[in-house]
Amino acid sequence: METSKNKKNEKSSTKAVKHDGMEKTSTGSKEQTEKLQLKRQVNLLGGVSIIIGSIIGSGIFISPKGLLQYSGSAPVSLIIWTACGIISLFGALCFAELGTLIPLSGGDYIYLLKGFEDLGSASPIPAFLFLWISIITLTPSSSAILSLTVAEYIIEPLYPNCASPFMVKKLVAVLVICSIAVFNCASVKLTTGFNIFFTSAKLTALILIILCGIVNIYKNGIPEEITTFEGSETSVKNIAIAIYFGMWAYSGWNSLNNLTEELIEPEKNILRAIVISLPVVTICYILTNIAYLTAMSPAELLSSDAVALLFANNVFGKAAPVIPVLVAASAYGCALVGCLGTARLAFVAAREGHLLDLLSYIHVNYLTPVPAVIFNTIISVIFISLGNFNSLINFLSFSTWLFLGLEMIVLMYMRWSKRDKKRIYKANLLFPIIMLLTSIYLVFVPIIQDPQWEYLYACLFILAGLLLYIPFVHYKIHLNCIDKFTFFMQCLLLVAPSDKFYNEDSEKAKDLSSTKM
Repeated sequence: METSKNKKNEKSSTKAVKHDGMEKTSTGSKEQTEKLQLKRQVNLLGGVSIIIGSIIGSGIFISPKGLLQYSGSAPVSLIIWTACGIISLFGALCFAELGTLIPLSGGDYIYLLKGFEDLGSASPIPAFLFLWISIITLTPSSSAILSLTVAEYIIEPLYPNCASPFMVKKLVAVLVICSIAVFNCASVKLTTGFNIFFTSAKLTALILIILCGIVNIYKNGIPEEITTFEGSETSVKNIAIAIYFGMWAYSGWNSLNNLTEELIEPEKNILRAIVISLPVVTICYILTNIAYLTAMSPAELLSSDAVALLFANNVFGKAAPVIPVLVAASAYGCALVGCLGTARLAFVAAREGHLLDLLSYIHVNYLTPVPAVIFNTIISVIFISLGNFNSLINFLSFSTWLFLGLEMIVLMYMRWSKRDKKRIYKANLLFPIIMLLTSIYLVFVPIIQDPQWEYLYACLFILAGLLLYIPFVHYKIHLNCIDKFTFFMQCLLLVAPSDKFYNEDSEKAKDLSSTKM
């Protein structure tokens, strides 16, 4: 009785909603119904800023030394930086095909879910396990790290003569996370607008560093370290780890696919944003690393955990503090757009029945997934309070490539299973093959060359997701207390169920590419 009452209340609250952002769609008769949906308001510029903002965080400014350390020489490190950019472009082009073939938000999760859906009852398991490690560990921990980075650059100048209290950093990081949540709850347009600003800030920082590098080369010539291959690494394992560092710096190239349902003309703008963003980032990364080596030796670079700060002190003199400000802005922008994508992942998963229904609700006025944003914020704050979680993340990172390899298999499988479906864009078959081989290399080579118990623990952690999947998703066990909690939060947050505008089970559903904008 309570459940039915809640459903009636939900329906009545949904019907009562009036908002200019809601789309009216014809049902084939004279009647028209209003749909409560995420609003399309991310244009091409917003899409480009989302990809660049997701890729360029604090890593390129703080610690590119890992790649140099495992590559053994500057020329090899620059080759790996270039190769990682090309691999990321190939992957992004594969995702452009997936994004137009499966026009739904949710990125990796939705492609794993829809790609294997005709293979039986166990087909959702890969998607659920990806969801499990993403929303519980990888994405919130990344937000926590970025927020702590912002806090460090805010707090350090206040304690010039002593170490700053770590608890103060944690409190500031929590405030940073909460401010990001406010922006994401208030408006997608506002969030992407702020992200454009922060993307401009991080590109400004890179351009300043690159210009200084050009000046150094003009004055002193090309340093010998950039052209000599002496000491280059030949170990397969170390090259794999170097590629890991490089691909980590490029991570985020698939971020725009999380917001497909909010992108204006996605059938055009996904590909356009990728083609613009990835070459820009790759060129900036290569030139920035060259610039670093014009102002410091490889030994100095390897000794620093904050390469950009050391570079600024060597080159900018009294103007050096401008770099920490830009680094903090870069980290904040990356966390801002990260929350945008993670919330959509939880939103889509809840809509598909893999998380609480509440997480698929959107605010009746702002048309943003407020419960999903709050959920991501709470987990990120938990990681900030834990403090030490780097070892877990390091050994779970290989799972990202494991699932990416599965997505390339999905793409190639759908070339056969959906061969009759019209494709707006079709990536070269060589691209998913290269991505699949890269994922196999990065997953298995480190484990074979240097087996550690932590890899087993990481695999067990991934499989632990089945403890939730089997009872609550496969057998659909439902707790009555969840309905009461959902109804209470619906009233508290002023949210309502969103209308699912796309249903692949129905042949009558229109593709996103034919949606009238």
